[in-house]
Amino acid sequence: MLGLGALAFAQPWFLAGLIALPALWWLLRLVPPPPREIAFPPIRLLLLLTGRETTARRTPWWLLLLRLTAVALLILAAARPLLFPAERLAGGGAFVVVVDDGWAAAPHWTAMRSRALAEIAQAEREGREVVLVMTAPTIDGVDATATSGSAASERLAAHRPVSWWPDRAAAAAALAALDDNRAGSLWLSDGIVRNDEDRAAAAALVDALAGLGPVRVLAPPRTERAELLVPAGDAGGALALAVRRAGIAGSTTSSVRALAGANDVLARVPLELVEGASSATARFTLPGDVLDRVRRFEREPLRSAGDVVVTDQGLGSRHVGLVAAAGPREVQPLLAERFFVERALAGQARLTAGPIDEVLDAEVSTVVLVDTEELSGTQQDALQSWIEDGGVLLRFAGPRLAERTDDPLLPVRLREGGRLLEGALSWSQPLALGGFVADGPLAGLPIAPDVRIRRQVLAEPSPETAAATLADLADGTPLVTGRRLGDGWLMLVHTTANTQWSDLPLSGTYAALLARAADLGRGRRGPIEGLLQPVSVLDAYGRLVDPDPTVRPVPAGELVSGTVGPTRPPGLYADPVTGATLALNLATTDDVIQSLDPADLGRAIAPLAAGREADLAPWLLVGAFALLLVDLAVVGLLRGQGFGRRLRPAAVALLVVGAPGVAHAVDSLAVTTATPLAYVASGDPELDRLAAAGIEGLARTLFRRTSVEPGELVAVDIAVDPLELFPILFWPVPDSVRPLDEDSVARFLAFLEGGGMVVFDTRDANLSFGGTLADTPGMERLRTLLGEIDLPPLAAVDPDHALTKSFYLLQDFPGRFAGQPLWVDVAQPGVNDGVSSIVIGSHDWLGAWATDDLDRPLLPVVPGGERQREMARRVGVNLVMYALTGNYKTDQVHIPTLLERLGQ
Repeated sequence: MLGLGALAFAQPWFLAGLIALPALWWLLRLVPPPPREIAFPPIRLLLLLTGRETTARRTPWWLLLLRLTAVALLILAAARPLLFPAERLAGGGAFVVVVDDGWAAAPHWTAMRSRALAEIAQAEREGREVVLVMTAPTIDGVDATATSGSAASERLAAHRPVSWWPDRAAAAAALAALDDNRAGSLWLSDGIVRNDEDRAAAAALVDALAGLGPVRVLAPPRTERAELLVPAGDAGGALALAVRRAGIAGSTTSSVRALAGANDVLARVPLELVEGASSATARFTLPGDVLDRVRRFEREPLRSAGDVVVTDQGLGSRHVGLVAAAGPREVQPLLAERFFVERALAGQARLTAGPIDEVLDAEVSTVVLVDTEELSGTQQDALQSWIEDGGVLLRFAGPRLAERTDDPLLPVRLREGGRLLEGALSWSQPLALGGFVADGPLAGLPIAPDVRIRRQVLAEPSPETAAATLADLADGTPLVTGRRLGDGWLMLVHTTANTQWSDLPLSGTYAALLARAADLGRGRRGPIEGLLQPVSVLDAYGRLVDPDPTVRPVPAGELVSGTVGPTRPPGLYADPVTGATLALNLATTDDVIQSLDPADLGRAIAPLAAGREADLAPWLLVGAFALLLVDLAVVGLLRGQGFGRRLRPAAVALLVVGAPGVAHAVDSLAVTTATPLAYVASGDPELDRLAAAGIEGLARTLFRRTSVEPGELVAVDIAVDPLELFPILFWPVPDSVRPLDEDSVARFLAFLEGGGMVVFDTRDANLSFGGTLADTPGMERLRTLLGEIDLPPLAAVDPDHALTKSFYLLQDFPGRFAGQPLWVDVAQPGVNDGVSSIVIGSHDWLGAWATDDLDRPLLPVVPGGERQREMARRVGVNLVMYALTGNYKTDQVHIPTLLERLGQ
């Protein structure tokens, strides 16, 4: 690198090219400017032939200077000038760049990627290898392989953040395998940790980088880091979602909206995070039929996958009742059974809590009864009738039930006292979960391996108990029993709904059990089992997209308990047979996020900001390109063509593609400078777009193959434009027409009497049969369009007609379609030199000629393919040449002279 204060050149050897500028000046002076070209002007021919043309011997000095400046700018751009170049990187070995590319990086990805690319470019200039590490795992894990700077830049430029959490522990393990104690490193962090384990992984990552050499850590400001939307329990029975942020910042306002499957907004709830708070809650109180339509909740503004919660089978149908006596809540609400049930069902179902009478009146599908609630005999009878009618009762055991085993609403007989599995008076150890019965209603639910049951109520051993067991512990004793009662289910969990007797309420198995019970209630379609296929997944920016091939089918049980990852991103998964769906979200009810602080890493965290270095090469290239465009315009003016004509194809292409229609205003002076080609505008935007593209394609063909140099492409309005300026008009008949008014009819007839030619194209040869025009739909539209105009007699073009030999020798006249004759009016002797004024066909010639700005055909041609398209182009050439030259090819006067010359 060559440094000149605030300016430096990354590749200074290209500056040697400046030495060649004097030689280039001398060479350009010897080359005269191109000769002036004069296109054949049909009308202004006499006006232009007035003076004697002269040509300069040498290129003007100012044009030489312009060209040399453009070349100098290109040389300077190749030398990669840098303004305020970055300082040299620390260390002397490979340069390690670690980038957090999980969901929390999405709001800052542009800044993170730009900073990383700038650092990699500096490493490449210093000739150092680069180790680029993305902390979010792929299906192959986390890679830490040294590559060239250009390869690392290409990989990073094409990379996008993902919708799952980073794995910094895996990144630290991959970096520990590097053998380079001189490597400098940079960690671009999202600044977010989930828990103490994640905080320790971040510290381990920094330690691994420090073992390689000097370390720098950059992160977004704490007030701008990503936030997380999670489902949250709500005592009022409403559906609640909480927004949680890392650290404590100032007050912010936003909103959460509920969306249906077609992105329709069903409800929007404002949300305010007050100063000093780390979370806020948005509550949705919606009717059941509206909740059935909710498919996801989004926070506005949407910045990342952390701002989205996806729902599955319909929150309105999954309606659960929790029996709770009236009165004040528990003294320790965070330890109460009701609290754990509410938290587990948050975001999975609509919950109604209250006395049993209110719960049953709310038309719930499932009722949860915890041990702290008691029912009277009348209430038990009402609940039993409700179960027999298709409801599901899910009971939890506890100290009260252990002492009262004669309750009629039990699936099995119980022993008194319960079973203690730990403590000074017990010889047993806490037991792990065993499994769920394969053919039972709870089959397929996940089994959390770290759950331990410390106490349970025991069922009396009997064949009935064995048949009623739905889940057991590791020693075979029942954990969940159940039996059919009428059309419904009566189930008992043989431990408490809170953590008093077990760790079950802290696991995903607990939430899955409650959700399954809700699905078994009346009105629900039952549990989802088997392999689920990904339907749509969330990307890092919170958008639902189609899954890529790395996303694999997932067993329903694993999906309920599993965490998100490269093969299991958040989104919707469906049973391919039944179509039932399950939602997998990035966050669960208990997830929180915290800020990554300098104290966690033992070093400073610098703000994520772009460096001052600016690459001037793109600006120099733009300047050189602008000067070359000026040179192109100047050369066009010197040759008499003008800048607009030299760029006409590109301008017309932009007009055709970008505009809904072509302007109808005709510049009378412009169309007289060269042969204009025109079509009659129909008012149909799609037909006019194709007509303009067809005329442009024909113009290119004429320019390449004939001496005709087409001028302006014009869309003509019959009612207002001067028709006498055009030798030929192409008139595609639209699908919807109305008769011409009297003024338009008079102008049309005057155009024909003045020697003009109109080519009507009904575009319906594929719908026509036989050799007559009488009954085709296109002819009916043409009759409607021309109204009462008395057209001259028509005749099919015979093999001796001038149209068959005006330029190419043709036997038929195909377009996009083929097989129908071409009709012309029978010209009267001595009128218009015997040239026909009206041509009528149905082969859609404009569609066959239509091309884009790269000269690629826009529409297919049938049945003859590209050979037929070539013949269609020849038809267009013959039509234009016939309109311009008349019937001179039928003149017999010069045949003897021509034959005599051929004989010589």
